[in-house]
Amino acid sequence: MDIQRRISFDRLHNFRDLGGRRSVDGRTVRPGLLYRSDSLAKLEGSDWERFLAFGVRTVIDLRYPWEIAARGRVPVSDRFAYLNLSIEHRPYDQAVIDPGLDPWRYLADRYAEVAEDGALELRQTLKTIAEAEGPLVFHCASGKDRTGLVAALVLSLLGVDENGVAEDFALTEAATELLVADWAAAHDGRTPSWPGYGRAPEEVIRLFLAGLTAEYGSVHGYVTGRLGVTDATVGALRDRLLDG
Repeated sequence: MDIQRRISFDRLHNFRDLGGRRSVDGRTVRPGLLYRSDSLAKLEGSDWERFLAFGVRTVIDLRYPWEIAARGRVPVSDRFAYLNLSIEHRPYDQAVIDPGLDPWRYLADRYAEVAEDGALELRQTLKTIAEAEGPLVFHCASGKDRTGLVAALVLSLLGVDENGVAEDFALTEAATELLVADWAAAHDGRTPSWPGYGRAPEEVIRLFLAGLTAEYGSVHGYVTGRLGVTDATVGALRDRLLDG
C-alpha cells in the first residue's frame, strides 16, 4: 500500500502515519488510525487546522510534566482526549553526550532503561492505543526516542518485522536538520556538543530490540511479561490496527 508516511507541516518536523506497513502474516497496518509526532505544542495557525482535519480523537504526550510546564502542550480542544504518560524516568541530555562513547549503544541503553522504569506508563499507553476510538497520535519532544520506542513496540506487536520497524525508526533522519535547528533556536544559536544530536539510525532500535529479545524472548514476551499487558489487549490492538 503506497501511502504518504511523512506528513508535512510548517512547524512540526516529524509527524507521520504508521499505517501501510505489512505484517509477517500478510496483513497491512491500517492508515489514518495511528500517528507519531514531535511536540504538538508547536501547533498553531494553518498547522493546527491541518492537524484537526486528521480527526484525531486521542493525544498521548510521552514527555515529563516539567517539559510540558516549560514548553507547552497540544492546544486544548473538545475534539480529542489528552493524556500525559511520561515513560522516561531518568533524564539525560542528548546535546552533551560524550563524543567518545559509542552513541548508538548509549541510546539503546537509555531506551532499555525506559523499558524497565516506564512499565506502568508503557502499559497504559499500549492499552490506550488498543482501546481508542478513531485516530490517535503519540508524541514526545522530537518524536525520535520515546516516540520511537513506543512505535517499535506497537509495530512489533502488529507483526511488522524488524526491518520494517527499523525503517520506520530511521525516517526521523529526514527531520534531523530541522530538529537541530529547533535546538539551536532554543539555545541562543549554539550547536550541540554531540555531533549526532537528532540522528536516528536503524542500529539504535535494532540494538534495543535485540536486548528485549535476549531478556524476554520477544517483544511480545516483554509486553505480556514485564509490562503485564494481557493477550486480550494485544489482540484488540491487532484487531483495531490491522486490516482483514
